[in-house]
Amino acid sequence: MDAEGLKMLAVGLAVGLGMLGPGLGLGLIGYSALQGIARNPEARGPIFTNMILVAGLTEAIGIYVLIIGIILAMIA
Repeated sequence: MDAEGLKMLAVGLAVGLGMLGPGLGLGLIGYSALQGIARNPEARGPIFTNMILVAGLTEAIGIYVLIIGIILAMIA
């Protein structure tokens, strides 16, 4: 395997492992929000608002990982 192939393998592993956190985080956010709404349906509005805010922040981490992966792939 040449250096370019090893570099792409490293970038793929870094991005793949870096996306695990946001993926698990989004799943836990959705799970917890649905449990909260099921236990207290009257609090649906505030729970949903907070869920959307935290999900957006969590997705931002995934986007940062993707950008770093693209930058690493372009560096010689």
